Order: sequence, then C-alpha cells, then structure tokens
Amino acid sequence: MRKVKKISISYPPLKSQKGVPLLSQNRQFQWFNNPTYIYPMVPSYAASLLKQREYEVFWDDGIAQELKYEEWLERIKHERPDVVAMETKTPVVKRHWKIIEDIKTADKKWNPIVILFGDHVTALPEESLENSPVDFVITGGDYDFVLADLCDYLNGSQKFPPKGVWWRENNILKNTGKPDLTHDLNQLPFIDRRLTKWQLYAYKNGNYKYLPGTYTMAGRDCWWGRCTFCSWAALYPGSTYRTFPVQRQVEEVGKLITDFKVREIFDDSGCFPKGEWLHEFCESIIRKGYNKKVCLGCNMRVGALSQEEWNLMKKANFRFILIGLESVIQETLDRLNKGILVSQIEETVKMAKKAGLEPHITTMVGYPWETYEDAEKTINFARYLFEKGYIDSLQATIVVPYPNTKLFKEAKQNNWLTTFDWDDYDMKQSVWKSPVSNDDVLKFTQGLYKAALDPRFIIRKIVSIRKPEDVKFLFRAAKKLFAHIMDFK
Repeated sequence: MRKVKKISISYPPLKSQKGVPLLSQNRQFQWFNNPTYIYPMVPSYAASLLKQREYEVFWDDGIAQELKYEEWLERIKHERPDVVAMETKTPVVKRHWKIIEDIKTADKKWNPIVILFGDHVTALPEESLENSPVDFVITGGDYDFVLADLCDYLNGSQKFPPKGVWWRENNILKNTGKPDLTHDLNQLPFIDRRLTKWQLYAYKNGNYKYLPGTYTMAGRDCWWGRCTFCSWAALYPGSTYRTFPVQRQVEEVGKLITDFKVREIFDDSGCFPKGEWLHEFCESIIRKGYNKKVCLGCNMRVGALSQEEWNLMKKANFRFILIGLESVIQETLDRLNKGILVSQIEETVKMAKKAGLEPHITTMVGYPWETYEDAEKTINFARYLFEKGYIDSLQATIVVPYPNTKLFKEAKQNNWLTTFDWDDYDMKQSVWKSPVSNDDVLKFTQGLYKAALDPRFIIRKIVSIRKPEDVKFLFRAAKKLFAHIMDFK
C-alpha cells in the first residue's frame, strides 16, 4: 500500500466570463459578479483532523486566493502533495474532471492520489470514475472523518477503506457501501483557523456587518432535513441530525473572540439547533459576556421559534437570521416538503423583527408547476415584506434540481428536464420545462432583488444609521445588491 504524508485540500481556480464561482460550503452553486468567499467548514474540519493525525496539510483555496489557473497549477506541482482532495458540485464537475487530468499529467515524477467529495459525486460516484482519472470518490456528508480514515487506510493503519468510498480496481468499480452518518462530532478537533487561512473568508462575505467575521457549524445539518430541493438533505437527512455539545460550541465562540478578534460569527448549520440546546447556548453566551463582544447569526426555519425565543436570541446578540421562504404558493411549499404554511412566513419574520433581529429570506423562482401569476405573488410578497420593514435583505435564486435531490428524481419521472449537461445547472438559466419562460425566470429573479429598492425601505435604512460602520455595511450591501441583479442579467 502506498504511503501518504502530505494532503492538499484544494479548490482550483475556475476561470469563466460568468464570474467568480461560489463553490465552498454552498448548497446551491452560483457564479457571482461580486465575489463572496464562504468558509468551507467540513473541509476545514478535515484539514484539522488530518493535522491532528500528524499528516502534513496544505490548504489550497486558489479561488479565495484569487489565483490564475496557471499559477495554481504551478503551485500545486511545487507543493507535490501525496493526496489532492477536492470538493465538487454539479455545475463544475466536468471542469474538475479536466483539472484531474492536468494534475495527473503535470509532472511524470509526481503522481498524486486524487479524491473527489461533495453532493454531486454522492449522487453519481460512478460517473466521475468513468469520466476522469480520479482515484477515489467519497460519498456522504462526513467527508472530514472519511478522508482522514481513507488516508489511514492508504498508509496501512486501517485494514479496509471507510464506508461510502468508491474506487477503481483492474477497471472494475468497487465501493464500501452506504456512507456512515453516525460519527460523533465531538471527536473532531476545533478547526485550526490558521492552517485553513480563515482570513481569506473574513471580509468578502455579505452575511457580515462587523469585520472580521467567520463561520461555525453547530450541527449536521438541518433538523428538518426533508426539503426535496436541498442538495444537502441527501448528505445529511434530518434523521441523522447531530450537534456539538453546547459548552463546546460556547468555548469555540470564546476562542474566536480571544484568539482571532472576530466581531461576527455566522453559524452555517442547515438549521441552528432549537429547544433546550438553543436556550442553554444563549444563556451561556450571555453569562460569559460574549454577547457584548461578538455578533451572531444563523439559519432558522419558519415557525420554529416563539417570540420569547427570538427575544432570547437578541439578548445573546444574534443579528442576522437567514430564513428559507422559497415561495408563497402553498402547493409549492407542500411539494417541496417544507413542512410550513404560508401564513407562518409573515408571522415568523415579524417576530424576529420585533425582537430586534435582521431577518434575511431566501426565495426561488422557476418551478415547473408554477404559473407566471404564481411567481408574481412571490415577488409581490417580498416587496410587501420590504415595504413593511419586516425583512432587511433577501437571496433570490433560480430553482435547480441537483442530481442528489428528490426534486431531480421527480423531474426525471415527469420528463421535465431540458438538459443533462451539468454545465447548464449553474443557475444562469432554467434547466426544466416551466410555464414561465427562461427570460421571465431571470426577470423575476432580478425583480426579487429589486424589491429591496423600495423607497420606504431605503429611507428606513438611512434613518437607522448610528455610526460609520453602518454606512460601510450599507455601501457593501448596495454593491452586492446591484451585482446580484447583474448575476441574473
């Protein structure tokens, strides 16, 4: 068995006229005109776990470091890692196949083992092995544990590859079965922020008002975990939801304040823990005085919390709350298995706003069963929420049925899909039949962002300015807003 000592976790640059790829730690891939770099939490845990097991780790995010592809290739050749591990997603998997070929032929004296992981290869592991010289494919969401165990296997310290791994042997594809989603998160070390170059992701991120900011991930991934459109619901079904212990999470917040002077933390669990966990976390943050030193944010579901719980989160100094709305058509919410009622949406954002928080909603257009009038209702509702001051920002996207989702299976069964060219699944156009034309889908997506240009909303924002930092944040937000409008031109 070949020995491996140096492991690279790599995000090769992806040159395109479409913009900068939003790839890492992202449930829906997009090209952005105004770059946003999101801290890749699970790969960062992988790097930290590998270092704990005494491997040499090279953190290689050529996208966030804004390298040209040629510069990146020369650098990886110079570093000569024994293993190159890459996260991939549907719209860029074909590009990654070509990059793997480049890596394999870059230097005859250097023949690294290449590993792919992520939601696309979890759905279609055989595809990448058949279309590229990749050596291993890791399926499932716990690829931090699995990557470390796979390296141990390659070094001979484990007899068998971990569960969820695919590879090629004598031109025959082999695998170790379904991925294991029972790993104990508490066995992971704290993320080594210096190793994973946390500063790359601390400034160019629209979720942060106070800089520098960073991410945590209290749970894997969403305690609902059933939405048919979510590419991560297949990686982490709700039945496998796990969290770190509360006190460990509080300790990490303290370390980020003390060691890195972080001023804002966004937790990117698909949905932040609720119930006793949430109460204990907020009370601990308040008791330790961390609420006076750092601002917090998280994802939360419609209808999940009471007014008292929103108030408690505000007391703990939560600010930015991301809430998935998706549509205001009840049939759509039911078909997506959102588990919510339209009537709960306004109630939820009103409660969050009443507590003094800053709600951010996510919306989508282009469903194959929604009419033009249905899409207009979602646009008008978003505009109404801005007019009333119930939300502070939104994210608008085109519905994309990724291969690992239940929505993709439904689309295949109903013959809705217009293409199986994965390059087209990049949210620059609709990829399935819909009563709403592709041009109108783009127009509606722009319309959702333009809803934030309501004069009453803008006036309220200007009146709310209290300090120079508020001005800087509004300037950054306006710049990103207009860039998003151009993203869907």
